Amino acid sequence: MNKTLLLILCDFLLLNLLALTSWEKAEPSRAGIESAAPPTASSTASPAINADMVELMRVSLEDERTTREQLAAQLGNTQSTLTEREKALSQAEQQRTQLQGALATTTSNVKELEKKYSAVSDEAFLSKERLAKMQRELDERRAEAERQQAELARMERQNTEARQKIENLSVAVRVAEQEKQFLGQNLDQARTQIEVERQERYKVQEQTTQLAQGVGQLAERSTELTKELRDHRPVNANLIFGEFLANRVQMQVSTQRPGLFSPTFRERDAQTILVSDGRQTYALMHVSDTPFSLTRENPLNYQRITGRLAFGAVSAPMKEIRFLKLDPRVLVVPVDDAFAAQLGAKIYRLAAEPFKFPDVVLIRADDGKYGETPVRLDAEYASYVRVDNRLLTRLFGEIPPKRGDLMFAKTGELIGIMVSNEYCAVLGDFTPSQTLTVGESVVQQNTEAVFRDLTARLQRLPARLQ
Repeated sequence: MNKTLLLILCDFLLLNLLALTSWEKAEPSRAGIESAAPPTASSTASPAINADMVELMRVSLEDERTTREQLAAQLGNTQSTLTEREKALSQAEQQRTQLQGALATTTSNVKELEKKYSAVSDEAFLSKERLAKMQRELDERRAEAERQQAELARMERQNTEARQKIENLSVAVRVAEQEKQFLGQNLDQARTQIEVERQERYKVQEQTTQLAQGVGQLAERSTELTKELRDHRPVNANLIFGEFLANRVQMQVSTQRPGLFSPTFRERDAQTILVSDGRQTYALMHVSDTPFSLTRENPLNYQRITGRLAFGAVSAPMKEIRFLKLDPRVLVVPVDDAFAAQLGAKIYRLAAEPFKFPDVVLIRADDGKYGETPVRLDAEYASYVRVDNRLLTRLFGEIPPKRGDLMFAKTGELIGIMVSNEYCAVLGDFTPSQTLTVGESVVQQNTEAVFRDLTARLQRLPARLQ
């Protein structure tokens, strides 16, 4: 017999002893004690108390004999109670078996629902109403599974309580009868069955988790569809201008060329944006934003051309300037990916459908004016779009379009840059016609020939495009 059983037995006997003892017989008369008390309590109280304790123990022993006889009768009652508990445990096992069948049905329903969601996930055009309906059905199935799991847990608690009571009764039975030793073996078998049920419950929980992950993936696809719809929804011009203000990049270009008596220095500061053609990032500008000019009849050789790009506290020198074949008045500065990431400014994408909406947004970087205006396609010049100067009231501040203005689609993507006060060059091809390497000495590049070629290209354009 281990220590736990011994302590339980001792507690059980002590409680029965205390409960069956007639304390009123053992308690001495208070009046006799008070009359026998001497004037000095410390000298005479001890013998009287000892006598009372001896009398109390004698009475307790007599009561214990009677109690033992009653315990023998209670032992028979305990055996009957144990038999009833075993019957209750058998009924609980039957209920658990029924609940397992219901749980198996629920598991089958969950698998069918997974198949439905797998089929639904392949339909890209799933409507929001069907998605909500399927979500509600999934929630109901999940709630049913949780309810059955709770019911299973309740039955397990009942089984645990029943087993605990049987164990408590078996302690007293094993003390009186050795024939009940096999009860422990039965309890071990019950624990094994419960462990099997617990493993099955874990499997159901794993299946529920997988189903929840499938719902999460379906929600992500719904989010992607929502983003796609948002990309095709027109954006307010105020938001486009606010985004431009937060992402404009400062540009500075300085030149030095020979003068009559001393070198001539010119410097221009402007604000621009970063744009990408999908392969390379560029800083975009109009030739009027630089010290260069394409209207000189006799262009001179430049001795020095330097430039910097800056955004906030980050800046770096330009390496080269490219004049696009699309229009010689459009300049770009290549920006490598590392420097673009260091700058942190937004890199605008080119509009895939630039004229999906009838109006566009014009932004003038030098004075901060912007507005919406309609545009007209020109059948003769596919690379240009015309802005009607007669509809001035559609622009904020009633300003006419101006060269160097940036044109944005209503989706917030870049369309192009105004090359004149009436025509905008639609960006798409960033192939350069001429490239200048920027540095402290550019004499060897023969910039005179470069600008003579650019000026000739400009003069070959139709008169209304110039």
